[in-house]
Amino acid sequence: MQDGAFWVLAGLASALVGMGKGGVPVVAMLSVPLMSLVMPPTMAAGLLLPIYVISDMFGLYAYRHAYDRRVLAILAPATLIGVGLGWATAHMVPQWVVTGIVGLIGAIFALNLLLRTQSLADPRPAKLAPGMFWGVLTGFTSFVSHAGAPPYQVYTMPLGLRKEVYAGTATILFAWVNAVKLVPYWALDQINLENLKLSAVLAIPASIAVFAGVWLVKRLPEKQFFQLVTWALLILSLKLLWDAARMM
Repeated sequence: MQDGAFWVLAGLASALVGMGKGGVPVVAMLSVPLMSLVMPPTMAAGLLLPIYVISDMFGLYAYRHAYDRRVLAILAPATLIGVGLGWATAHMVPQWVVTGIVGLIGAIFALNLLLRTQSLADPRPAKLAPGMFWGVLTGFTSFVSHAGAPPYQVYTMPLGLRKEVYAGTATILFAWVNAVKLVPYWALDQINLENLKLSAVLAIPASIAVFAGVWLVKRLPEKQFFQLVTWALLILSLKLLWDAARMM
């Protein structure tokens, strides 16, 4: 398993995880599909989770002053419920169903943003009921394949958060989600001593990439940043739909 192709893809996947924790939108979600080229997706998710957790620590430091308390207060308990549902239904719900739902929601939302004339200049308040719904979905899809970004974006993008606050809130929320996921992943044997050794090595490029991501976010203009988020969401959502169709 650990040949040259493995290390190239694993290093790239780890760097994408780190850049995602640095605030670059969506790129971390490409890590599991990349690793799935050289190992089963469930094994890839288990190998990458400790890397997410380690890079989370650097992301938490980088964005320790930039986050939205109300959004976190709504989404954090909701994602806990979502992770619990993912654990409870791990052997019942086909992965193509989850993948397809996430892809469909993300694609519709991104297309709506790109096609409508009104921008996100008129922010909406962070409401509890929609936040609980999207938070549960975020936790559930994050548990299944580290694919929690689209539901999170659907809820948070209309809130009009500044780019640093948007990125910091995401970093803190997913640090919480990833820490919670450690227990069920271990219980399901998706994390074991063998892949923990590999994760420790791959955490090095991921940790460095966190600060590369922070650097990039700080230098992107606000409008271009959210355009990048929207296009990244659309491209990745279409890929998820394609993956779901191939799994059927």
